[in-house]
Amino acid sequence: MEGFRAQAGRTARLLQATSGWQAVQAILPDYDSETVEAILREAAAFAATELAPLNAVSDRQGCRIVDGRVKTPAGFAQAYRRYAEAGWLGMDLPEAHGGQGLPLTLQAACLPLFERGCVSMMMAAGSSRAACHLLAAVAEPALAEEWIGQLLAGEWTATICISEPDAGSDVGRIRTTAVQGSDGLWQIHGVKSWISFGDHDLASRIGHCLLARTGKTAGTAGLSLFLVPNQTGGKANGITVQRIEEKMGLHGSPTCILGFDGARGWLLGEEGRGLHALFHMIELMRLQTGCQGLGLASAAADIAEAYAQDRRQGGPADRPPVPIAQHPDVCRQLSLLRRQTEVTRAAILESAARMDLARLAPDEKLRADMRDFSAFMLPMIKTFGAEAGFEVSNRAIQVMGAAGYTKEWPVEQHLRDSRVMTIYEGTTGIQAIDFLTRRLWRDQGRGLAVFERLMREGIAAAAADRPAEAAEAEAALAAFLGMAAELNALQGKPEEALYRAEDYMRCAWAAVTAWMALRLD
Repeated sequence: MEGFRAQAGRTARLLQATSGWQAVQAILPDYDSETVEAILREAAAFAATELAPLNAVSDRQGCRIVDGRVKTPAGFAQAYRRYAEAGWLGMDLPEAHGGQGLPLTLQAACLPLFERGCVSMMMAAGSSRAACHLLAAVAEPALAEEWIGQLLAGEWTATICISEPDAGSDVGRIRTTAVQGSDGLWQIHGVKSWISFGDHDLASRIGHCLLARTGKTAGTAGLSLFLVPNQTGGKANGITVQRIEEKMGLHGSPTCILGFDGARGWLLGEEGRGLHALFHMIELMRLQTGCQGLGLASAAADIAEAYAQDRRQGGPADRPPVPIAQHPDVCRQLSLLRRQTEVTRAAILESAARMDLARLAPDEKLRADMRDFSAFMLPMIKTFGAEAGFEVSNRAIQVMGAAGYTKEWPVEQHLRDSRVMTIYEGTTGIQAIDFLTRRLWRDQGRGLAVFERLMREGIAAAAADRPAEAAEAEAALAAFLGMAAELNALQGKPEEALYRAEDYMRCAWAAVTAWMALRLD
């Protein structure tokens, strides 16, 4: 419990230093520091008592197919229902749809606590929450009302159904088809792969938010989005579980291959605009991925620090051994892993707050600026939040030595669970391409300009008290702006620019890191 409480405290303190959150509080004064701290304490308690006990158990048990259906680890169904009943699933959903209407910032502040508790089970919660936002945005009102209510209650769940055996990130090659029937519903034929919680026993009904091809138009323009339930009228809807993947980590999250043989579903949004509609869900799940990595990084950092204080070795031979935390190299490693964790936390909170301002700010120009900034930050939040989960766990194992490599300590599970996070919801390479071609070229650097302005404001505010760190931040920003100018000049040589896309995004993150570090104690 102590680690969860400490994480909640760090989050609360960083929120107070988050300029975007200060602007949100000016608009929503009810969310004062006392209220925020109370919410975080409750989230920490739920994560520690309801979710954390399932984490190691689910890793050992995994999932299996019994009589054609997926059976999840012991306790998952009950914990999922309690998570929904406590209101955590609908924190940031509008009250009109049965949610609590809290700012996204608070959802992003609490989520790493839940992900730390049991990241496998939270895979189901994350897709269901994102589906609620999707349905609220694009579904017919009656359909949205029915499904969102059941999803928030934990009675039903939802998935995101994009990938196929021969069409992963290359969604334009999707071959699953949809044909409209005489009753207005659509019949789906095809195979979908890599579907987290594609089948399970957590809830009575599963809705698949599925991309399929309508008509003969090639590429992404021919794709439409559907809600395809696993049951209709209490009967199976032509969906079968073909296989569960055997994975390195996330053993409690069943990754399914699903066959669709005439499954009936509803069109969501406009025909042929499926990928555009699905981004209501994808963007939230990319932010969630950053929070997943942060949750595991937070756990690994806490474990490494506690171990280094307890483990005694070295020092003068005629005296008792000293805590390894006193050894300079261990101090260095602990400093690095804690800095990476807290910089990631600060960046996620700032990004989420700016996403709130994109919706809440009274001035349209400010809302537009915040939309541009949020789009600029999201590829980095997804990528480097995910990397933090793996890299901090890896460094924690190094601090702990052979002990960290054993199953006696949970960091080896955190390492395995986090490895996939830079792969799903868009690989690092895909995020880098988006960051270059859309955020710099297509958007003509609007998000970059807002980022520069906000970072310069942060540097100016810190310059008097932390002059050396402010100078470092100024240098990091200058390096990034210089590289942005170089890449912007290469629009006529896209292959050369794309070769450097990841380096460009990492240069940007170095600037973000220097900016966020100004807020750390």
